[in-house]
Amino acid sequence: MGRKIFVNLPIKNLDQSVEFFTQLGFSFNPQFTDETATCMVVSDDIFVMLLTEEKFKMFTPKAICDATKSTEVLVCLSCDNREEVDTMVSKALDAGGTTYSDPQNHGFMYAHGFQDPDGHIWELMYMDPSTVDQ
Repeated sequence: MGRKIFVNLPIKNLDQSVEFFTQLGFSFNPQFTDETATCMVVSDDIFVMLLTEEKFKMFTPKAICDATKSTEVLVCLSCDNREEVDTMVSKALDAGGTTYSDPQNHGFMYAHGFQDPDGHIWELMYMDPSTVDQ
């Protein structure tokens, strides 16, 4: 059986985060959504739990990082092509996100990213499949 991954991120405003990621084309599993959390579906095996800071504190004894000032995680998603990378960054900017760097073209790999309203960094990359060992 394959593994699934659940990334848990603390957020300040659940409604704002749902609206932001909806504009990027993500959907949410209503079975795991209430006023304190939602389950964002990235793929069949990848999910992001967006938890209000109060809810997030229930799962850790440590202080929550302020992602606008420090980096606690880099989430990197693969894309099917360069255009998908650029389109998603553009959607993120239109939805109120920001960028933190210029696009990077390494020939075999193209990358760019955005910060969500809480400051979490989302990297997007396309890698030419012919350059990856199978």
